[in-house]
Amino acid sequence: MADTDNPTAKPAGDADHTPPADTAFQPAAPLKDAGVEFDPAPAGGVTRGNAQGVRQQLTDGATKLQGQAGDKVREFADLGKERAAGALDQLATMLTDAAGQVDAKLGAQYGGYARNAAEAVQGFSGRVKGADVDELIDQGRELVRKSPGVAIGAAAAIGFVLARLVQSGIDADRA
Repeated sequence: MADTDNPTAKPAGDADHTPPADTAFQPAAPLKDAGVEFDPAPAGGVTRGNAQGVRQQLTDGATKLQGQAGDKVREFADLGKERAAGALDQLATMLTDAAGQVDAKLGAQYGGYARNAAEAVQGFSGRVKGADVDELIDQGRELVRKSPGVAIGAAAAIGFVLARLVQSGIDADRA
């Protein structure tokens, strides 16, 4: 039977849906025994002081990770410095060995050029070994500021040499 069939029915108003003031809230039966209680200000919830503590923990963790990353970068830079110095030593040795052949084929004057180049490379290797990574980075920055053309040329030459070394390594692996 519809509400419109009853001639004495009144339209529903706010008073019809509001429970009396003396009624207490009772959760539905399945939630009543679920062990979950509603507390508008939970003791373990996020409060202003607790949020600052969490923020401090995150900041401390980020600082710790940043320090660890810096240590790893320093290790890799030191390893790279050692490898570069070793490669320079090998280049100086190759130039010294080639100087004897240049003496025999082209004359002592040109062999002297090869020896001077070997000594210069050996001296540069010694400076690389003796310098701290931070000093080398500062020197590189200063070189780029003072002579950007030289820096670009050096980068191109180094890239060419590295490409040749990688290519020869790949060719040796295929053989």
